[in-house]
Amino acid sequence: MSKKFISTPNRRTFLVGTAAMLSTPAIAQDIPAGQAERDPTISVRRNISSFRSLSWEPYFDNLRRGAILVDIDSRAVHYWSEDQSVYKLYPSSVPLTDDLTRRGRTSVTQKVDGPSWRPTPSMLKRNPEWPSYIGPGPENPLGSHALYLSWTYYRIHGTHDTRKIGRKSSNGCIGLYNEHIAELFGMANVGTQVLLI
Repeated sequence: MSKKFISTPNRRTFLVGTAAMLSTPAIAQDIPAGQAERDPTISVRRNISSFRSLSWEPYFDNLRRGAILVDIDSRAVHYWSEDQSVYKLYPSSVPLTDDLTRRGRTSVTQKVDGPSWRPTPSMLKRNPEWPSYIGPGPENPLGSHALYLSWTYYRIHGTHDTRKIGRKSSNGCIGLYNEHIAELFGMANVGTQVLLI
């Protein structure tokens, strides 16, 4: 009469089995229906911002009245206070297309807490169904605060639609989370220099 040897699971058996399963190619693993692997050739659009600290010196001659740098490609807004004691970096939304994008030097000309919004004539031409005016509040595309720039129709403002931050999603303006624009609004002054690159 022969005896059969039955092994009981131990730590070594578990580790060897787990390693073998993890080293199995994904195509051979049991993937539930509808959860196929992503095709690496398909581009995925995500909210992106480049969070790298920058020094103000390459962009400004001085920090008189503070400075705001808007990096369109990185979708980030940098702020330096005049006395250099404050540096802030915020994720932002940027214009949808290059023809809506303006780059260069400007400055803050007006600060508005609770801004109202009127679409530009070109916006209304593209979107005739839009309202001609929206007052302050949760439906306002300018969010809770706005920094008006010396360029007509251009603003750095908040947004109630947080999905826009980190994306190409605006008609020309630079958007921030409402809590970020409120903070920037408190630090920036009329006359703060602004550079969009």
